[in-house]
Amino acid sequence: MFKKILIANRGEIACRVIKTARRMGIATVAVYSEADANARHVRLADEAVLIGPAAARESYLKGDRILEAARATGAEAIHPGYGFLSENEDFAEACEAAGIAFIGPPASAIRAMGSKSAAKALMEKAGVPLTPGYHGDHQEPGFLAAQAETIGYPVLIKASAGGGGKGMRRVDRAADFEAALASCKREATNAFGDDHVLVEKYVLQPRHIEIQVFADQQGRCVYLFERDCSVQRRHQKVLEEAPAPGMTPERRAAMGRAAVEAAKAVGYVGAGTVEFIAQGDGSFWFMEMNTRLQVEHPVTEMITGLDLVEWQLRVASGEPLPLTQEQLSIDGHALEARIYAEDPDKGFLPSTGKLLHLAPPTESGHVRVDSGVEQGDEITPHYDPMIAKLIVWGADRAQALSRMRQALAQFRVVGVQNNVEFLARLVALPAFAQGRFDTGLIEREQEQLFPAHREVPESVWLIAALAELQREQQGAQRGAGADSPWSALDGWRLNGRAQRRLQLRLGEQVQAVTVEVLPRQAWRIGLEGAPAVEARATPGADGALLVQLGERRLHAAVVAAGERRHVFFEGRSWPLSLVDSLHVGGGGDEAEGGLRAPMPGKVIAWLAQPGATVDKGAPLLVLEAMKMEHTITAPRAGVVKAFRYAPGEQVADGAELVEFGEQA
Repeated sequence: MFKKILIANRGEIACRVIKTARRMGIATVAVYSEADANARHVRLADEAVLIGPAAARESYLKGDRILEAARATGAEAIHPGYGFLSENEDFAEACEAAGIAFIGPPASAIRAMGSKSAAKALMEKAGVPLTPGYHGDHQEPGFLAAQAETIGYPVLIKASAGGGGKGMRRVDRAADFEAALASCKREATNAFGDDHVLVEKYVLQPRHIEIQVFADQQGRCVYLFERDCSVQRRHQKVLEEAPAPGMTPERRAAMGRAAVEAAKAVGYVGAGTVEFIAQGDGSFWFMEMNTRLQVEHPVTEMITGLDLVEWQLRVASGEPLPLTQEQLSIDGHALEARIYAEDPDKGFLPSTGKLLHLAPPTESGHVRVDSGVEQGDEITPHYDPMIAKLIVWGADRAQALSRMRQALAQFRVVGVQNNVEFLARLVALPAFAQGRFDTGLIEREQEQLFPAHREVPESVWLIAALAELQREQQGAQRGAGADSPWSALDGWRLNGRAQRRLQLRLGEQVQAVTVEVLPRQAWRIGLEGAPAVEARATPGADGALLVQLGERRLHAAVVAAGERRHVFFEGRSWPLSLVDSLHVGGGGDEAEGGLRAPMPGKVIAWLAQPGATVDKGAPLLVLEAMKMEHTITAPRAGVVKAFRYAPGEQVADGAELVEFGEQA
């Protein structure tokens, strides 16, 4: 067995490999770019070597620098992870030439499966079922159009060297073929430097089923059952599970045998995945082979009880496969959700920034979190914006689904946009829960997955207000001392009632919460104009709160980030803004509100319309200053004649913000 390995990757998969290597007593070397100098995989590894600037093409894709780092540190083998150089036959050959083991298949197998068209020709010879289509080298547009007519529409044009949905188009009629082909070829050239395409029958409502295979250097090969990866957006996987819903033992055995034949046909060694398109009638066709460990490998580990990275290390060091096909079995059901820094409501646009708060669910025998980042780390624009993989196990699919819903409800992220709530809506879809889905699920369920409007529940405003009252109480006690009368915040007033208002905002909606201080750290709170209830809050770790509102007891969490108060409640999150109503001196009817900026800042929003007649205390605009939002309110009943500054504009200290006049 190896004494030291180098991991030619970053993020989640690098941390995953380090975990197994450490358990096996193998030293690890990380490589990192300038952007990853403080990354989690660098912190976890025994050694780390800088290999270049932030851009992957100047660091993680530089095979010569990685080999140099391996030689300098005495690493005996290189684990490529997934992505980057994991399926680069030239790098695998360079490792072999340098006398360093490549923890993956031989270069010949990578080369054979690297071209979709060449791989399909090879699979056809091996007797593996293929989707009807043209996989040859003749690329003249007229010829390919004729092939599409023969195959029958709809067809799928696919870049031969592609992946990740690039260079791929569905075509439903002959009139659209030429334009779609030209678009595919341009995209394939830009992404892969190769415009070669293949044309296949587009299978309506297909399932995407993949088989995990493993082969050793002695010629043995087994399959570790299947994973269903049908839930996709733009041909990219979102949820994976094992085993596949509705899979029969007979179909599993047939697909397993086909996958093993595919692996043997190229002299495969190590972990690989053979991907198939499948239909409800039991038919299936070879799609491609990924010659590496897959992102979704943990669901296979959860149902088999095996460590696939350990198997990779043992096979690469020359050991035989630990188990035979007959010794392998399925136990329970597993699901994996990919947690990304992205905005589902904006076309899954990647999000960057600092992870101000990251609290995944607690890991256990049935909940696992694989992550390459921790709270305080940055999601940068340079690499894949994955935050974590959330994997759950259950005795059956129903239990696994229940645990996934619960785990997603507990997953809290602040600092970047993320897809946690989208995933929660996805696993709650009746079609998914009942196993009635295919690769078009997300497209068909747009209305439920992307709701147009979210009403803020009354409890959310009250929870946010309670959390703020708790923060004030704790801050006062730290500042004045627990025994000081000034730390009590018990609302005592001379000749007055212990009342106040807190204001919170979500978008343009401003909500006032009335607060009356009660004895024994309790409050009477309610939305302005609505009945109030007695309330208490007991803080826990990482922003957790046990809340009592009248007779109700609720579990929630509130995380403060600048002016934001992120409320996590019942599996959803609400990024409310704390609004500070500014009171400018004076007395009587002029005492409330202020129309000049009390400090330099930026106008965030108008809360009234020019020309509007408003009551005393009505919110007029929101000013952001010192990382807090402040509401400027009407000093008396009157008319908003004009705003001096538009939203987004900077204002100086003392600048007049609103021209305000008397009522006519």
